[in-house]
Amino acid sequence: MSESRHTAAIDIPPGGEVSVSDWILVDQKMIDGFGAVTLDPDPMHIDPEWAATGPFGGTIAFGFLTVSLLTRALHSAMGTEPGKDAATLGHYLNYGFDRLRLVTPVPVGARVRGHFWKLRQREDEKRRLLTTFGCRIEIEGVERPALVAEWLSIWVPAAG
Repeated sequence: MSESRHTAAIDIPPGGEVSVSDWILVDQKMIDGFGAVTLDPDPMHIDPEWAATGPFGGTIAFGFLTVSLLTRALHSAMGTEPGKDAATLGHYLNYGFDRLRLVTPVPVGARVRGHFWKLRQREDEKRRLLTTFGCRIEIEGVERPALVAEWLSIWVPAAG
């Protein structure tokens, strides 16, 4: 992340919109890959034939897959890429969630995008910036969101 991008994110006032991400396609390959790396063989997610007779009429994304897309969506919304200059610019770390709800399942083949706004920000005694982002993951063409959350992050300045 360039210094100007970091500064731009900091300068957004509380309640101010960060931006909206590009659309992300959630296909069966993504869902299967997530199940493989998390060692979760739940047929509701990875077995289209079984899931076709289930409550959603097909496979759905893992809830934690939807959560994990927040990072990519925020980078898209901010126009940034993961930082490779942490030694000179500092870096962001995930700190957790004050609130997280998985509201609507994401069906296979759906597109999702993230909406982000800054709720709060403060500097701690170590000069780290603790920021709370409001987040909503939208499913294209669906009224209710897939996810709503208050996501906490810490900006750690470069050493020295």
